[in-house]
This record gives sequence, structure tokens and C-alpha cells, in this order.
Amino acid sequence: MDTLPAGPVLYDPLDAATLADPYPVLAELRTQSPAVWHDGMECWLITRYADCVRVLREHTLFARDPRRLGSAVPDASLSVQVLDPPHQAPVRSLFMTALHQQDLPALQQRTRQNAASRLAALSGEPSWEAMRELAQPVALAAIADLLGVTPPPVEEWAQVSDTIMRSMDGGLDPDLIEPGRLARQQLSDLVASWFTTTGRPAGLLGHVRARTENAGTEHAAYAMHTARVMFQGGYSTLTAAIGNLLDTLARRPDVLTALRERPGLVPLAIDELVRFDGPVQGTTRLAAADLPIGDVAVRRGQKVTVLFAAANRDPDAFTTPNALILDRSPNRHLGYGWGTHACLGTAMAQRVLTALVETLLYTTHGLRPAGPARRRRTATMRTFAHLPVSLQP
Repeated sequence: MDTLPAGPVLYDPLDAATLADPYPVLAELRTQSPAVWHDGMECWLITRYADCVRVLREHTLFARDPRRLGSAVPDASLSVQVLDPPHQAPVRSLFMTALHQQDLPALQQRTRQNAASRLAALSGEPSWEAMRELAQPVALAAIADLLGVTPPPVEEWAQVSDTIMRSMDGGLDPDLIEPGRLARQQLSDLVASWFTTTGRPAGLLGHVRARTENAGTEHAAYAMHTARVMFQGGYSTLTAAIGNLLDTLARRPDVLTALRERPGLVPLAIDELVRFDGPVQGTTRLAAADLPIGDVAVRRGQKVTVLFAAANRDPDAFTTPNALILDRSPNRHLGYGWGTHACLGTAMAQRVLTALVETLLYTTHGLRPAGPARRRRTATMRTFAHLPVSLQP
């Protein structure tokens, strides 16, 4: 087996054409090899669905926690998304139990009311910026509602979150690292205040606080760090997912028309919309041993990056993968990850997206593009910097 492929890979996730439409180049990578080495990113790119699921599932072979390979990790970074089983189990169980105790149908109804109010106010405008006017405020309100906390001002928080999100691409642009560190400190201070205020939050964090106040220091710290990741990750992922969904619906008016005729398809359609153009582009693991991926030899300690966007268009996993099939079933997409490190807020995100689509179904206006859209120059998260749309009778 060859350790490295013969030629360089012409894949730049920050290239303008790739940001606009990454799927053609990802398809080329998928047909090239089961694992493709990328010199600039210093990692193996995994693009085939079955291989991606394997990497995400086999946590004994593919480590999320760098300490397993001898690297140091700041204590503040040790959350449910970094810890591997079995060390991850107590904090993940704590948050999943808290999540199951939340009234998600009621959250969905409040989201529907929020979205309806905002859309009603925007319906008379010739055009409006969908990320600022809808995606960001709806996402922030929903994740704060779930956690049971008062959200920060949306304009202020959007800037902090965007800086954190950009810093995830620090390996491609080192200038993003320090601003990201400062923004994460702002986030840490905010979340710490939720754990130290006299009044206990009513939602998910109320459950978490009640079960960590007398817990050991390490367990309590993991819980706080996980709350930070859940708030930031939930907001940024949901904002991106809403933007991608609105863009698809604006450019494809036939989708809302079809769903008005068959509203029972909405839950399946939400999964398909996320598969078709999902928010998170990938995640990275470390090979915990020398191992093969297909006919490629991966060495212990090398980074392995699972590209969700490529896996979600793999023809071996999805029939006619480049088509939007509203009743696709089964639809085991990787839009929110997979396995023990999958997004904790998946159930909430699905309900928020469902509430938004249901609201659009019952408006008397259609969603349409209102000018050129612009993607954010980020590799990890697929999201918009500018998305002008309109509501037309």
C-alpha cells in the first residue's frame, strides 16, 4: 500500500468557486481514492459515505481526543465533543437526559410564532437580508430557549460567533487564531455566568446545574465546557442550516408548492434539505494506529478529515444524490455528524427547521432570491455572509 498518492490534490475549500458550489470537486475527490492526502491541510480527506461512517463509528481507531496520541489539550477545551468513550459517557449521558426532559414540541411552537412574526413584518419589504433578519435571530432564540437562558443581543453575539467559527479554519489562515481565542473567552465568561448566577436556568441548563453543583470539579468543568460548545455550536450550525434551507427554497419554488400539496412530507423534506446542502462540511480525527482505508495506508497520528458534504452526495449511499427528493427514505445523512460525537442539538435543530418550513407553507407569499448571495469564506461551516431574498404574492 502507498502511504501518499502520486499527485497533488487540487482542492481548496476557500476557493470562490468551491465556496459557491463544493459538490463537483468533492465528487472528483470521491472517485479519485478512498483517502486523499492534502498537503496544505496536512490530513487525509475521506469522501465516501461508508468510509466516513467507519471513521466516526470506530472511536477506538480514530481518536477525537488528541491526548490519546500524546498531545496536550487545554482544560477549557475538554467537552463532550473532544472526550472519547468511555470518558465521554457521563457528561454525554447528563446532557442527553436533560435534553429528553425538555418540551421540544412547545419549543417548536414558540419558534413557529417567532418566525411567523418576523416574516409578517418582512412581507412588505422589496428585499431583506435573510441571515440578519431571520436566520440569526431565530437560531439564537431557539438555542437560548432550549438551554433556559436569556440570549445576548443578536448583533453582538453574531459577531462573537462568527469570529469563533472563522478560527476553526486557523490551519488555513493563522491570522484567525488569536481573534478566535479572544472570542472564545467572551463566550466562556457568558456561559460561566449561567452556572454561577443565583437563579438557576429553567431549561436544559437547569437540569445540568442541579446535577453538577455537588459533583466533582472535573465533571462540573466538563459540563460547563459542553454547555459552551452546545450554545455556540447550536447557534452557528442552526444559523447556517436555516440560511442554506432558505437559499434552496428561494431558488426552488417548486419545493414549497409540493409541500403545500403534501404537508405530511415536511419531516422527510427537512432531512433531505439538510442532506442536499448541509451546514457542517466535515470533522477531523486522529488515527490511533497504523490502519488501511481502502487501499491507502494511514499512519498512527495522522489527521483524518471526514467530509460530510461529499458523503452526503455519494451515489453508493444515496440514489440520484444530486437531486432533491422530498420523500427520500431512508435518509441516513451526515448533516449533523454521526455516532458518539454527533451534534447534541440535532432534535432541536430539526424542530426549528420544521417550524420555519411550516410557517412558510402557510404564508400567502413565495420566497424568492432578491440579488446575488455571498458565502462566508469558511471551510468548516457552509454558510452565507449575505443572502438577499423577498416575499412575493
